[in-house]
Amino acid sequence: MFTIDDLADRLGGYLPPDEIQQVKRAFYYAEQAHDGQRRRSGEPYVTHPLAVANILANMHMDHQSLMSAMLHDVIEDTGVSKEALAEQFGKPVAELVDGVSKLTQITFEDKAVAQAENFQKMVLAMSRDIRVIIVKLADRLHNMRTLGALRPEKKRRIARETLEIYARIASRLGINTIRVELEDLSFQALHPMRAERIKRAVSSARGHRRSAIRQIQTTLQKSLDDEGLAGTVVGRQKHLLSIYKKMRDQRKPFAEIMDVFGFRIITEDVDSCYRILGVVHNLYKPVPGRFKDYIAIPKANGYQSLHTTLFGSGGMPIEVQIRTREMEAMANNGIAAHWLYKAGQTDHPIAEGSHARAREWVKGLLEMQRHAGDSLEFIEHVKNDLFPDDIYVFTPRGDIMELPQGATVIDFAYAVHTDIGNSCIACRIDRHLAPLSTRLESGQTLEIITAPGARPNLAWLNFVVTAKARSAIRHALKHQQQTEAVQLGRRLLNKALADFETSLEELPESVLPELLDELTLKDEESLLESIGLGTRVALVVARRLVDLLHGDMAEAGERGLAAQGPIVISGGEGMVIKFARCCHPLPGDPVVGHLSVGKGIVVHRTECRNLDELKSDPDKLFALEWSDEISEDFPVALRIEIESRRGLVAELASLVTDADANIERIGIEERDARLSIVHLTLAVRDRVHLARIIKRIRNLSHVGKITRVGN
Repeated sequence: MFTIDDLADRLGGYLPPDEIQQVKRAFYYAEQAHDGQRRRSGEPYVTHPLAVANILANMHMDHQSLMSAMLHDVIEDTGVSKEALAEQFGKPVAELVDGVSKLTQITFEDKAVAQAENFQKMVLAMSRDIRVIIVKLADRLHNMRTLGALRPEKKRRIARETLEIYARIASRLGINTIRVELEDLSFQALHPMRAERIKRAVSSARGHRRSAIRQIQTTLQKSLDDEGLAGTVVGRQKHLLSIYKKMRDQRKPFAEIMDVFGFRIITEDVDSCYRILGVVHNLYKPVPGRFKDYIAIPKANGYQSLHTTLFGSGGMPIEVQIRTREMEAMANNGIAAHWLYKAGQTDHPIAEGSHARAREWVKGLLEMQRHAGDSLEFIEHVKNDLFPDDIYVFTPRGDIMELPQGATVIDFAYAVHTDIGNSCIACRIDRHLAPLSTRLESGQTLEIITAPGARPNLAWLNFVVTAKARSAIRHALKHQQQTEAVQLGRRLLNKALADFETSLEELPESVLPELLDELTLKDEESLLESIGLGTRVALVVARRLVDLLHGDMAEAGERGLAAQGPIVISGGEGMVIKFARCCHPLPGDPVVGHLSVGKGIVVHRTECRNLDELKSDPDKLFALEWSDEISEDFPVALRIEIESRRGLVAELASLVTDADANIERIGIEERDARLSIVHLTLAVRDRVHLARIIKRIRNLSHVGKITRVGN
């Protein structure tokens, strides 16, 4: 069994003796704290933190990370507090341990909420110290290696969480060795039979291909030696999940996936990488369109390499990756390479760049967290943000921006800056105007056109793909609704106070704070927002304000809301005045509004049957009238009985267009062999405009009855 002395011997290769002693002290403390606790497998619990520390030692992590690995379950599973750890081992170690620990003192309604809240806590800890996530990944890796003792459903839940979040985080941070193992272990837990069959097939195929692999490897190595280029050629193996995904997504049999030979060439410097590329292209013909230069343009996680695919003998594809030793270390250890080089007391630009990119990523996570409505929404954003396939586009100044596959202009605008995303109105792609929903491709140059006062559109959520854009749009729309609700609430409350011959501005300063305290609201805006969103009735609030002002209920309040003047609407109020779909009110129609909780005022035609239940409670209804200046178009539904004949839809469409209206929806229902019913939804300006269109339709031959649809 692996012991603390074995670990100390391994640490002697890169840590000074005093730091190794501190790691051992942390182990003995954890051993005592976990005394009597055992894992599901029956082993003493302390074997788990020791194994986690060993994983970190393989990555040459610093002594504080190793101490945290030893102690990472102490706060969560024993009676030891964070303060006690800080006193024993220092604040940095205590903070790391707390960052990895779950929220055990809170009871959550379900596993999903618990997972989301715990992840949110970990992100906050990551923002203070990025080592938190490296310790957590090592912890998760050992847990996945020892899943066998758990119940099948728990095994699948942990494997799914690992695949969706932790394997992707390892990929995002460039820690390839951990990512590959997490993915394969998750795949084996989720699909044990498929994993076993692929594993056996890989083993069999590798045996059959051994001579072919050796021949290609020898040929490549000889070509490098002949040119005097220092480089080591090694075979590259595909892991289980990668093979399974290719079989599933590309619909290819196992034999075709394994027909590709993979090799990696490790050399000394960047110049040699490009010279070796020339040698292998001279040796085998390259496949057009399959060359990628990740040295000039690294991936988001800092990965650098040259990728090319070649036609081998007999047309067999050969995939070759060419990179330096530093790039190889970076590809395997990612952000952990930062500590790998620190351990040798030498900074390296690749490792430092990786660390900076990781900090930038965590900064983006914090911004998403601020904009997210709750922890579940936040973790959904994080999952979307962790898809690895990237495209690379350019700003007008030539800066490179990396975005996920399928990203749109809006995603790019928000990637540049949240304010640019919120105010963008148009875009030029390679100097040509393009729609904001355009899907981007690598190599394009984008210029965003903004306008002061512009606001995000709800429809943008239908096509954006980045988590940052999605969370920022939702946040802006929520703020927009809040602002509009406050404005509407002010109008409604002043209308109600007018009945008492006063207004919000005329009330003494002492009255409003008294009411806010009574309602446990923090400020005036919260009160007005609740009125605007329909969670409080303006008349009731007005009566209470007057009651607090005079000490008794004013008689004027008894006249009710019907006595107030109507609220003027224009159709452009935004998100807190909505028009009912049941009756499609138009300017010119007699209308009335009712408060819908959380939505604001919903406008109906006065004859709408859906208002019958509300008419008995006048406090819930508002008298409305249309503004004289309306520039919006409004939907209206028509039902037209017409004799069936060819060209009917084209004739109706032409007539509506000539009348300066738009068709939003059209449907035809056959009543019998002779008669059809046309259901037509139009966008019109007002009742007069609608009457003119109906008159034109009546003039068509074979048209029978025309009915405006609505309750």
